[in-house]
Amino acid sequence: MKTFIRYVLMALVLLAVAMSSALITMTLAIHGSEVAVPDFVGKTAAEARKLAEASGLELNVEREYYSPKIPQGRILSQLPPAGMKVRRGWQVRIARSLGPQRVTIPNVLQQSERAAEMNIQRRGLDLGSIAQAQMPGATADQVLSQSPPPNASDVAAPKISLLVAAAQPQNFVMPSFIGQAVGTASQTLEDAGFHVGTVTLEGQPASAGTAATPAAPRPNAASVIVAQTPAAGDKIALGSTIDFQVR
Repeated sequence: MKTFIRYVLMALVLLAVAMSSALITMTLAIHGSEVAVPDFVGKTAAEARKLAEASGLELNVEREYYSPKIPQGRILSQLPPAGMKVRRGWQVRIARSLGPQRVTIPNVLQQSERAAEMNIQRRGLDLGSIAQAQMPGATADQVLSQSPPPNASDVAAPKISLLVAAAQPQNFVMPSFIGQAVGTASQTLEDAGFHVGTVTLEGQPASAGTAATPAAPRPNAASVIVAQTPAAGDKIALGSTIDFQVR
């Protein structure tokens, strides 16, 4: 009986050793057939194919996309990623670059700045810088010029810069204040958005009154205007400065 038990135990030990050896052999066989996926991104098709063959892998081009960074024909992306361990014969899926997308530039001349911006973005393009300039006869906020020019073709996804008409300054006709009190005229001008400059007495320079000569009389609010600059009838812009001569 003891002999029988001894034989059984020996058989079990031999079976365990055999199973362990088989497991080790299988693990080594599996890991021995694994390879690290090369980095294919940025490589040409020929370079990628050569790398794949050297690693025992297969390449499958699944997609093509536009890319502003990766030149046309080169590998844009891959799956599995570079460095991942896979079995030999594994299929690596790649996407190839079509290069920068070539577009036709829309014509946004004479459009408002907002309409031009919407038109540009609707085509998947970017708005560049926006400059303003005053142009006689142009409507404020109207696109005067663009770069690249309208209908330019084969342009790689550009930013479109605009030159927009600025609002023209509002001009007024200078009224006559001759004969009015300078205080009343000054208040009228300031309320309307203008500025009063120098007020001098008739026949005296603005620097009258020095250590060598007695101080000249000074204008006051009741002084009567006898001359003005700009003259009556001249065109002036809002915020202009008006000078008076009084007595």
